[in-house]
Amino acid sequence: MDVVEAIEGRLSVREYLDQDVSEETIRTILETARWAPSGGNMQPWRVAVLKGDTKQRITDAIINARDSRTPENPDYIYYPEEWTEPYKGRRKSCGLALYKALDIGRKEIERMTDAWYNNYRFFGAPVGMLFFIERQLTQGSWVDMGIFMQTIMLTARAHGLDTCPQASLADYPDLVRDILDIDDNWMLLGGLSLGYADQNAAVNNYRTEREEVDSFTEWYE
Repeated sequence: MDVVEAIEGRLSVREYLDQDVSEETIRTILETARWAPSGGNMQPWRVAVLKGDTKQRITDAIINARDSRTPENPDYIYYPEEWTEPYKGRRKSCGLALYKALDIGRKEIERMTDAWYNNYRFFGAPVGMLFFIERQLTQGSWVDMGIFMQTIMLTARAHGLDTCPQASLADYPDLVRDILDIDDNWMLLGGLSLGYADQNAAVNNYRTEREEVDSFTEWYE
């Protein structure tokens, strides 16, 4: 698979086959991703690879927090506090497309909630990854983290695997750090699900739209 195919064919997979991913494969993906660029070669990333009981403990802890109406306490604010166009419209279209693929109506609150909880279940993927960055690092290192995560996602494609990047996994960072025994100095950015996509699942057979190049590009000579 060449890099163009990996990029253009990548999508956020939200249903996976019940098929394990070996530690060797995961390690190989990370061996490639470690070559991602970073400012001053700082390599600010820290990764927690989750499988089995530990992954389930994190799933259960977050869902229990949600069910008990515990307020979220993320280490940072991912989305804007006030939505404006064109971002508001794009977000709405994305959500409507997802619920249409899941065949969930606007008034089916319980099904919407269960679909949202699938974020915390890693969409049934056998592997979850969580990404941390030290608190004293600044915006440049956060850019580096995004590049690193994208490198993991594209490398996974080369191994026949798919992913879903998830900011939602950072909703309750204190719970996660407690389970993993990670110091509070490490901020939780988010995570991703990793596994073999269920190609027959309807939720994996829709694509979000992308803007045309000329809508976001200006040319200067």
